[in-house]
Formats: sequence, C-alpha cells, structure tokens
Amino acid sequence: HRRLHAKETQLSEFNRTEIQAMLGSYTKVLFVRDPFHRLIATFLQGMGISPSFSSFIQEVLDAGMHNGSVAWKPLVSLCRPCLIQYDYVVMFGFLRQELGHLLRRAGLPAGSLLPELTDSQVQWTYRWLSEQMFSELSAQQKKQLAHFYRWDLAAFPLSGSFLSD
Repeated sequence: HRRLHAKETQLSEFNRTEIQAMLGSYTKVLFVRDPFHRLIATFLQGMGISPSFSSFIQEVLDAGMHNGSVAWKPLVSLCRPCLIQYDYVVMFGFLRQELGHLLRRAGLPAGSLLPELTDSQVQWTYRWLSEQMFSELSAQQKKQLAHFYRWDLAAFPLSGSFLSD
C-alpha cells in the first residue's frame, strides 16, 4: 500500500477503502493486559513523575481519557475491538502458550523463537504487586479507576483484576 510505511500514520488518517484493504490483508493480534498491571508497569518504569503510586494514580485520573498517555489509556479506546475484528486476542499471563500457538499458525518454529517466559511467576509477582499498590489507594481512587477502565473490564476476561472487585 502506498502510505503503508509512512511514519506514525494512524489508521484514522486513511479512507474507509484503504482501511478495509489494510485490515483485510493483515493478521490482527491484540495483546491485552490487566489495566491495573499496566498502571503498575508504567509507574515502575518511571513514566510518571510522582513519588508515590497513589499520587501517580491521581495524575492518571486527573489527566482523564483525552489528555492521558497511551501507556495508561483504556485499551478499548486505543484498539477499538468493537470495530476491528482481531484474529487473535492474547492475554498477558498466557503469553508463552498463546505466542507458541501464533508462531505455529504462521509456520514458524515456536520453540526456538520464544523467550523463556514463566507465566505463573509473572502472574504471582503481579498479584503481589497489585495487592501492595492497591492498598495505597484511597477508596475514591479505587472507585474512579474502576470507572475509568469499565469498558476494558467489560470487553475482556479480566475477572481477576483488582479493579473489577
């Protein structure tokens, strides 16, 4: 496609015919991660300037949907799963199993290309981090976060999320 390799071109910049042609020619994979885990990762990577997790969360809530970073915007607003028919939805926490399946479907040798992922250790670590960081938040912040990510929680199987409790 003539504009396919343009830098940082968003899908919305193409016309409907171009969008349909592009989306029809790709295998579309959506990687889904618990929004609370995304917030923790963003905070730990130093992408927020806040000294505490609670103040970082307040920054996120104050920024809202329109002024927020891609790092913490709700996934539904970024990837439009209701409009784009994804071929695969890969859940964080099941990466090794699901990536192996995707590589085999693509005709690639799954075993040699996958990094060592220990999903159960990752899940345990994030569960522990979630408990610690969730306890730092006020009841109001917890309620606001659940509301902010309500569409992600409804669209994806995130029943174990602290935000859906």
